[in-house]
Formats: sequence, C-alpha cells, structure tokens
Amino acid sequence: MRITATGHAGLFLETARGSVLCDPWRSPAYFASWFVFPDNSDIDFAAFKPDFLYVSHLHRDHFDPLLLARDVPKSTTVLLPDYPTDELQSALRDLGFRSFVQTRNNEPVELDGLRVMITAMTAPSDGPIGDSALSLDDGATRILDQNDARPPEPSQLNEFGSYDGHFLQFSGAIWWPVVYELPEANRTEHARRKRQNGMERARRFVEAVGARYVFPTAGPPCFLDADLFEHNDFEHSPDNIFPDQSVFLDYMADAGLGNGRLLIPGSTAVLTPEGCEVAHLLSEAEVESIFSQKRAYLDAYASRQKQVIESEHAAWPRFDGDLLAALAGAWEPLLALADHICEGVGAPVLLDLGEEKILVDFTNREVRRYAGEECRYRFTIERRLVEALVAEREIDWVNSLFLSMRFGARRRGQYNEYVFAFFKCLSAERMSYAEGWYAEKSSGDELVRLGDYLVQRRCPHLKADLSRFGTVCDGVLECSMHGWRFDLASRRCLTAEGHDIVAERVAPTG
Repeated sequence: MRITATGHAGLFLETARGSVLCDPWRSPAYFASWFVFPDNSDIDFAAFKPDFLYVSHLHRDHFDPLLLARDVPKSTTVLLPDYPTDELQSALRDLGFRSFVQTRNNEPVELDGLRVMITAMTAPSDGPIGDSALSLDDGATRILDQNDARPPEPSQLNEFGSYDGHFLQFSGAIWWPVVYELPEANRTEHARRKRQNGMERARRFVEAVGARYVFPTAGPPCFLDADLFEHNDFEHSPDNIFPDQSVFLDYMADAGLGNGRLLIPGSTAVLTPEGCEVAHLLSEAEVESIFSQKRAYLDAYASRQKQVIESEHAAWPRFDGDLLAALAGAWEPLLALADHICEGVGAPVLLDLGEEKILVDFTNREVRRYAGEECRYRFTIERRLVEALVAEREIDWVNSLFLSMRFGARRRGQYNEYVFAFFKCLSAERMSYAEGWYAEKSSGDELVRLGDYLVQRRCPHLKADLSRFGTVCDGVLECSMHGWRFDLASRRCLTAEGHDIVAERVAPTG
C-alpha cells in the first residue's frame, strides 16, 4: 500500500484493490485562522483520481468544499459514516457527488476486494454532530486512519484485525485556555496540562492499537494572521497547546515507542509485510529545518499568504439588519426545545459585541439585550464576525467562530459542556438530536478498580473506558480522553458541573 500525505489529516491511499482520498484540505479555515502545516500549496489534488472519497466529518480542516468542488471527480464514490443526521451527505450532494456507500458503525464492508470499516462517534460533542475513523484492508496491508476521532472503546478498532499503519491526531484543536481571561500562572498551568494530555491520549491509542508503524497527522494547523501568529509553537514550549509532529515523535521515542514515522505534504510511505519505506520530496536537511527553524519557515509562509488572508477578511459577509432580533428569531425556538441543555447551562450567557451586548437567557429561554445580569459565560466577539455568522445562517458556531480563536472568553465556575453543545446545535435537527442523546444518557455502569477506589467504568463525560484511559494520583482521577478530573473522595467532577462520578474506597491491595 502506498500512502501519500496531502497535509494535515489528508491522505491518498493507493492499493491493488482501489484508491481512497481522505480528508483533503487546503483552503484557509475558520475565518482564515487555520492553515495547513507544513504548507501543501504544491499538492496537485486534481491528479489523484480516487475510486473512493472519505470525509471523516464536517470540520473545515477535514471538509474543504472549495477543493472538493474543484479537484475531486464527482464520479468518485463517497464512503459515509453512520451519522445521526444526513448533513455530511447533503453537503457532498450539494457539491455534485452522487455515488455513496452508507456504512454501518463498526461493521466491515467489502468493496470489490477492499475491506473498509468506519467507526462513527455521535455524541453532541463529537465534531459537528459526528466524528469518525477509517479502517482499511486491501488483503495485504491494513491501516487505521483515526485522524482526530477518539473512540471510547479502542478494542472495537482491533476487531478489524492487526494494523500495519496508524494515522492519528496528537495536537490540540481547541481554544482552551488560550482565549480565556485567566491569571497568567493559571493559564500556563492549564495549557501545560492540555498539551501533555493530548500527547498522552495519543500515546494510549498508539499502545491500544499496536500498529507496526505510527504516523502523527491531523494537526497542528498553523496561524499566519498577524493577530494569531504567536499561537504557533516555535520553541517547543511546554505550555503551548499546539505541539507539532517532531515534538510528538520525540515524545513517543522517550516513551520507548520507536515506530513513529514523519510525513509532511508530498511525502509517501510504502507499507509492505517487510517494512515501511518513507520518502520526502525535500531533502532531510530541508525537512528538518521546517521544524528547527519554524519561525523563519512560518514568516515566509505568512508572507506568501498575506494577500489570501486580506481577501478572506474582505469577503466576510455583512448583515445590516437588527442583530438582536435576528438572533432571537433564530435561537428562541431552539431554546424552547432545549430542556436538557437549558437546565445544564442554568444561567445567562453574554455575547459582548462592543457597543451591543446580547444576553442568551437559558433559564427563561429568551434572547434579549443585556441589562447588567450576572453571567456564567461572557464571550467577547468582534461584531463583524457575528454579522458574518448571522448572514450565513451558521448553525455551528464551534465549527466557525470558536475554532478560529478570534474571540475572548470569561467564565464563572467550571467548564460547562452544555454551553458549547448549544452553540453547536443551532438548527432544529441538531437540537432535537442532542436533546435525545442527553435524555438517553445513562448513569448506570459497572465498577472497575483504580488505585484504592472502585469507580464506574465509563467516564461521566463521554463514556470513555476509565480502565484504559483513567489514572489516579492523590485521590484525583483523570481521564486522558479529554482531560476531565474527578475527586474520588467526594465523587465530585473538578472539570465541569453536573458530572459526578460513582466511586467507593476499598482496602489497599497487598
């Protein structure tokens, strides 16, 4: 099997049984905040001519409508994850694709000798209502394209068979704690923990999957706009949440895992039963300098993209109407549906747009002008960005505004996932699904032993297996899947309200 890296999570898989193009991305994403790192401008996507297309989910660093419309033949058959809504299929149909294979979650399917399986995650917090991983077997070689999916039960992946290649995310795709108003020492500590948790989570997946070779992909992006440029990790800083491929490969080596391999855009990896041969388009010295001289590399990249960034900013749509009335008209019907989310938020949330301040009142389920109320969350956003979201009737502010990091945030108390579930579900279909998911969420669980405690096996957050992803230190359990922490003596969640854990102290062993 020959794998060509196309940038970020993008792969072109060539096998004797057919070819698959995975997550092709090049266009600036999230209000021109994210760019592919390293630069993939020289990749000729139109030359690939794949038999199959796999788009893991609708995040714009995986779903690039401009590229898909221009460079991917519409006769290509699309492999669809088993998602609760048809948004991904509808988006691809709008681009002209007509041939689809609808897979079933974790069930292999044979496609003219090519065996594939898609593992879909469908919690409200999984991507834009869905994230997925692709397992592929051509009869001689088997790979897992996990990208940035986080299956709560890795053993399901291994039921497909033993893997030769494993492609996975290792770096953050989040705004916490970068945009938050925090004391500097707190922000630094939270960021350090976020960076470490991301690599630790990836390492645990590496160990659970046990592939012969591991390829860090799906991150990080780079930030070329002058307003965001310093978010790049130039010095391997322990409190930067965007470590790059070289950092994770060093981390793997320090953990005794010597099977990591580096791919950058244009690199190829040929997997055979005998081994793995990696070839780069650049010399080894040129590849090394991308990471060792990263600031110089990104300065030059930013210069090349300066006009693109300016054009993107100029193209943001305007909204000349009554912004408050538009938001109230769109959101109040959704608040009426959102019993679990409104109860989960349980307080007003403020959108501070400068001269205009808009309150989302989750208790009374209305959107109104701010009148000095105490708010759990405050988002400070440039009005023009909100105008663009309203003009485009954006139903997912996470997959647009928040991932852009072009805002500020302040919160009272702990993280509240229901706040962001709301901003991700700004359509009746999404809101109805999220409400149903929360309604069916069960707290019942078997108990497993961790240290001197019996605790529920599934994390109260998103059901990750704590026997695999949980560690206990000084009476605090941490789930490395998303970094959530629990005080076992009090059973209280230290990360967010409303997610207490079942825990019982037992006699020490031995």
